[in-house]
Amino acid sequence: MADPFILIRPIVTEKMTRLSEEGKHYAFEVKKESNKIEIRKAIEERYPSVTVKSVRTMVVRGKRRRRLTRGGAVDGRQRSYKKAIITLSDGEIDFFEDV
Repeated sequence: MADPFILIRPIVTEKMTRLSEEGKHYAFEVKKESNKIEIRKAIEERYPSVTVKSVRTMVVRGKRRRRLTRGGAVDGRQRSYKKAIITLSDGEIDFFEDV
């Protein structure tokens, strides 16, 4: 049984919505320590009606942010995360089924 906490959240953007409609590609934010095999098992357990064809992963670096305030400039960073792009051979994932 795969770790149920590997999948953190789905990534729903305009680009990923277009890709999901065209070719069954979906993106998820996943744990940094997880590998492709664990991600595949977690997807297939979470969504039993799908079969994963391939998994591609990347680490998205956090962007630097600067905010100018009355007290001066405040420097910071967004957090970095690992992103997995899933290609399905059959089935479909509906992120908004429970809404």
